[in-house]
Amino acid sequence: MSDNNLVYSTATGRIKAPAETQPLDVKLFKDGAIRIERQSKGRKGKGVMLVVGIDPEQHDLKQLAKQLKSKMGQGGAVKNGVIEIQGDDRDKLKGLLETAGFKVKIAGG
Repeated sequence: MSDNNLVYSTATGRIKAPAETQPLDVKLFKDGAIRIERQSKGRKGKGVMLVVGIDPEQHDLKQLAKQLKSKMGQGGAVKNGVIEIQGDDRDKLKGLLETAGFKVKIAGG
């Protein structure tokens, strides 16, 4: 039995397979602007703001999300190249992103 097929060891517990480095399928826009969308579908009516269109090769999404969450006073996460911020204060989020040097558009209703 080779080490590549090992999934559990009594010494270390569950062994995770090495993650293959696949580029994220990020939606980038031709006009160079990022979009702030609002989504509440599948979240029991709780709305979140999605920051879409940031290139993960040029910016550290986790660090940017951490800064935005602390300045907004909200929770959030980074999932599949999209920054999710809880709540619905898109104007404040737009101002924060513009001061960080991004061209921002508010998308959706």
